[in-house]
Amino acid sequence: MAEYICLLNKDTLIIKPLKKSPLFSRTIALWFAMMCGVYIYGACLKHVGNFTKLGFHGIQVIEKPPLEGQIPTLHYPNPESFSRGECGSNPVRFFAILSMQRSGSGWFETLLNSHINVSSNGEIFSVIDRRKNVSTVIQTLEKVYNLDWFTSASKNECSAAVGFKWMLNQGLIEHHREIVEYFNHRGVSAIFLFRRNLLRRMVSVLANSYDRYAKLLNGTHKSHVHSEQEAAALSSYKPMINSTSLMMDLKEAETAVVRALEYFDSTHHMVLYYEDLVTNHTKLKDVQEFLGLPQMELTSGQVKIHKGPLSDSVNNWDDVNKTLSGTKYERFLHTDY
Repeated sequence: MAEYICLLNKDTLIIKPLKKSPLFSRTIALWFAMMCGVYIYGACLKHVGNFTKLGFHGIQVIEKPPLEGQIPTLHYPNPESFSRGECGSNPVRFFAILSMQRSGSGWFETLLNSHINVSSNGEIFSVIDRRKNVSTVIQTLEKVYNLDWFTSASKNECSAAVGFKWMLNQGLIEHHREIVEYFNHRGVSAIFLFRRNLLRRMVSVLANSYDRYAKLLNGTHKSHVHSEQEAAALSSYKPMINSTSLMMDLKEAETAVVRALEYFDSTHHMVLYYEDLVTNHTKLKDVQEFLGLPQMELTSGQVKIHKGPLSDSVNNWDDVNKTLSGTKYERFLHTDY
């Protein structure tokens, strides 16, 4: 602001402001309006960011509000290939790996998490309190799909696909109606992962159960290993299989798979088998395409524990062989993986 100085005497100094010009007033008003515009724009950006954090990445709800009790239609835009630097603005797909214990889900999840844009958060429903009723199940799902679940797998804004793995016996079948409704409402894609050779799965289940107490690796229990030495130590134990209930046990496992596929048939889903993932690497490309991801080479540091013929991994092999020979499960005796 311009000023002029009036000197009355040598000891008195009076400073008087000049009269404000119309041009100066208009300049101040314009500057103030510009600052208000910047503030409002910043507030809007913050609001959009919060909206994104709530898990609405890439989901467009129909403009017309649904009637009371009606679930809105959700539309999912096709994601484009993107680099890590720009992935924060891309849509996020929601998924769940639905499987059974010792079916290769841990190995499969490490493969998925090796993708730079995938966050799969482990077996979150292994904690009973998260699945004690359908309300706690939905609350847990909301936390995951609102992107508020943080683990070592979380990639924050660079996630293009977010999910976890869920075992059939962890409330999934018990509350399947509500879960199917939720999956369809939120646009959650189901990835079924099963094992064709249920006998090999049984060997893995029994061996893993034994190691929970025996702790063969220097007093530590490990469900998955990352070296041939660790794999050899765990595979040294050969479980006894109850040949009396063997047929019924295999039938129950088979029925569980069929039931799960029936219950979740109306969801957006794909079905994978562990044996195919091991022998056919194009299956991993199919998974990435299913999740709308840019194609990458997926890797895992996990090492297979039980290798070779099953006869080398079962203590009472003769009984098992005799029980299954001539039945529809005889094929399990010979196939690898």
